[in-house]
Amino acid sequence: MSAYSITRPALRRLAVAAAAAACAGLLTAPTAGSAPASDSRGYIDSTARCAAPSTAVVFGYTESSRVAICASPDGDLTYRGVRVRDGARLITDASRTDDGAYVAERDGIEYLVSSKSLVVSAGQTVIRDEPMLDFHRAGTGTATTPEPTGESTSKPTATPTSTTPLPPPLPAEVGGQGDGEG
Repeated sequence: MSAYSITRPALRRLAVAAAAAACAGLLTAPTAGSAPASDSRGYIDSTARCAAPSTAVVFGYTESSRVAICASPDGDLTYRGVRVRDGARLITDASRTDDGAYVAERDGIEYLVSSKSLVVSAGQTVIRDEPMLDFHRAGTGTATTPEPTGESTSKPTATPTSTTPLPPPLPAEVGGQGDGEG
């Protein structure tokens, strides 16, 4: 027997320890149904969070995206979205539709945020319709599980967007699952 050989009882103990560690990891891993940590400004450590002095008007998440609509002190709205899978983010001007949804546009792609869903479209073609799993509206103090609302998708006029490059993803946004944009 060499100095590096492992006896059967030691190998068995090693296998049991590895299995126990794997099970413990599963017990402590966040579940797909658990909402990201949030407060009144949006999701903590996320692009989908409003920086002071702006305030969150609404914020929510889908299986693959997190979004927030922020209002500046002068009333301008900003869409702040992130695709969790790879941390791709979009920060651009937004506006409120007549039926209470919020819309942002960048490079011909429209992002419509309602209590029901995040709809990503190009013209009349829907690229993705992601149901909201969690949705918060300013002043309510609690999250709601979205229900179909019959909200229409009326579109406001387009607003100019910034071409300033964005910094790298925040830690909470790297390595998630899904393939949606934010």
